[in-house]
Amino acid sequence: MGFMLRKPDDAAGSSAPAIMIGLFVAFGGVLYGYDTGTISGILAMKYWRRTFSTGYVNPSDHILDVTSSQSSMIVSLLSAGTFFGALTAAPVADYFGRRIAMILDCFVFCFGVILQTAATAIPLFVAGRFFAGFGVGLLSATIPLYQSETAPKWIRGTIVGTYQLAITIGLLLAAIVNNSTKDRDDTGSYRIPVAVQFAWAIILVVGMIILPETPRFLIKQDKHEAATKALARLRRLDINDPSIVEELSEIQANHEYELSVGNASYLEILRGSIGRRLATGCAVQALQQLAGVNFIFYYGTTFFQDSGINNSFVITLITNIVNVVSTFPGLWMVEKWGRRPLLLFGAAGMCVCQFIVAIVGTAVDSEVSNKVLIAFVCVYIFFFASSWGPVAWVVTGELFPLKARAKCLSITTAANWLLNWAIAYATPYMVDSGPGNANLQSKVFFIWGGFCLIAGIFVYTCIYETKGLSLEQVDELYAKVPVAWQSKGFVPSVHYTDVRDIAAGRKGGNLEELEADAQAKQVLEHVEKSQA
Repeated sequence: MGFMLRKPDDAAGSSAPAIMIGLFVAFGGVLYGYDTGTISGILAMKYWRRTFSTGYVNPSDHILDVTSSQSSMIVSLLSAGTFFGALTAAPVADYFGRRIAMILDCFVFCFGVILQTAATAIPLFVAGRFFAGFGVGLLSATIPLYQSETAPKWIRGTIVGTYQLAITIGLLLAAIVNNSTKDRDDTGSYRIPVAVQFAWAIILVVGMIILPETPRFLIKQDKHEAATKALARLRRLDINDPSIVEELSEIQANHEYELSVGNASYLEILRGSIGRRLATGCAVQALQQLAGVNFIFYYGTTFFQDSGINNSFVITLITNIVNVVSTFPGLWMVEKWGRRPLLLFGAAGMCVCQFIVAIVGTAVDSEVSNKVLIAFVCVYIFFFASSWGPVAWVVTGELFPLKARAKCLSITTAANWLLNWAIAYATPYMVDSGPGNANLQSKVFFIWGGFCLIAGIFVYTCIYETKGLSLEQVDELYAKVPVAWQSKGFVPSVHYTDVRDIAAGRKGGNLEELEADAQAKQVLEHVEKSQA
């Protein structure tokens, strides 16, 4: 295939509409990244610190400031909102549809932005952070869901991975805007960065008004005619084209088969194969956060300042540029290498970088350690952005059957945000000096490095290779392959249109047995026709 990702010869129609739609929907990640990145700079702005202070004077620079507990609450309330937003995403996306859900999510987000822009004291600012987070949480579960249900299988990983690219672009834009307003001595220093977020939400809403609903959601709602039109639009084919009919028949048959072996209640998805996949999805999202990247993007500016690094805003801007640029090779490697090799590569690289920063920061004088800190934080960001950043979203977007996809994705995304909140809340107490704080400083990188080591072990033992499989074939993968490290050589063979009727007659059953019976039935029918 060479260096470029090329459309397979057996892929019917045009992939361009689905790719362009998936890339546009990824724009929702800008809201996530920008909102996450903005707070790091705002917390370091002198005007904001004086305005929102409740009387505390920082002993290091003798100005009015917010306390560690206040900054912890301000940062972590976004993550708390996103946790509840992610859990709410499933019923919203299943009731209104993926497309309308994203429009509603943006309105919730804008309400939070209004509160933050109007705030001149901590209570209203915190309330705005929560509602903005609620909107981000809704979007963060719905966007990969929409992308995975519309993308062609040969480039699905790259398309879903662009959600992480959009997040990194949002972080970069936040760093640029913060750097532009940080020296203002008025409310514009923080209100301008916050209010810019309206533009991102408006762009996404306008686009979603135009874009189609996902064919898989319409199949789930028994709207077969609408699903046919949506898929034909995505593939740029006539609604009567044989490939459209075949693809929709397979989606429909897979959905009916899955329903025949159980429902999709919250209790049911905790059991059996879906429960196993749900645990995998929650773990991969949790480990993405425990790798420590959001420590850099939430508290990076203040951490670099406390480490004695001049121009901390500029350093933060550089780390965000590295984050964006490094995501591009990951989008290529996720389809060239596959999910497992890329995640293993990233875990190993991140682990080495974290331990180097921790060891040098603890054992060497500050001038040398600061240079090492900056260099290896950038190298660490490369490994994260090219692997765990995008691929965690890819893996969770591919894991689940249609009947449970929205519920499971909302839970796995909530796991991401729960750990995000825990890290955001605990970090000031772990890193800062002062009464009751651990004062770990650079030693905190030992913790992140340890989790990166665990992440590598987890990938080898638990992550199945899903590159090149349709979402329906992933169900077959989990039904037939007992352990993750044997998944690379898997070749799908089941046609759900063949096993559906047999499964319905038995009310479910073992997929391999059903496939064998379907093949035997086909042979018998062929013999009968030849004898007729």
